[in-house]
Amino acid sequence: MKINGEMHYLWRAVDQEGEVLESYVTKKRDKQAALRFMRKALKRHGQAEVIVTDGLRSYPAAMKELGNDHRREVGRHANNRAENSHLPFRRRERAMQRFRQMRSLQKFASVHASIHNHFSQERHLVDRQTYKLRRSAALAEWQNLMG
Repeated sequence: MKINGEMHYLWRAVDQEGEVLESYVTKKRDKQAALRFMRKALKRHGQAEVIVTDGLRSYPAAMKELGNDHRREVGRHANNRAENSHLPFRRRERAMQRFRQMRSLQKFASVHASIHNHFSQERHLVDRQTYKLRRSAALAEWQNLMG
């Protein structure tokens, strides 16, 4: 994404259910950035059985340094879950008319992920009544947290 004409990159860790675990913004998309992101994600969430990535060459370099290169999977459609997790974020970003600072992008990315994870109820898997109950429970919990 561009901020004041400069490219910035949003790194995301997504679990098997599509929930965003970690988001991180960098100016570069190289081995050092991948290493920082992976260390941060692995420290907070522990070792993963499988790490699915796209074909970017900085991932295997960083994972080799961490000793996780045997856990990496790359496939044509394997990364779809992570790519689809960008959609709600990008929709909200367009509505806000982009970002002006890297810091505001980082704050928004982390907050948006937690809110979206909290209210995302996977409507296609449950009937309407169950969906409404879960949604109202999530809203009540959110209102309790906000005071």
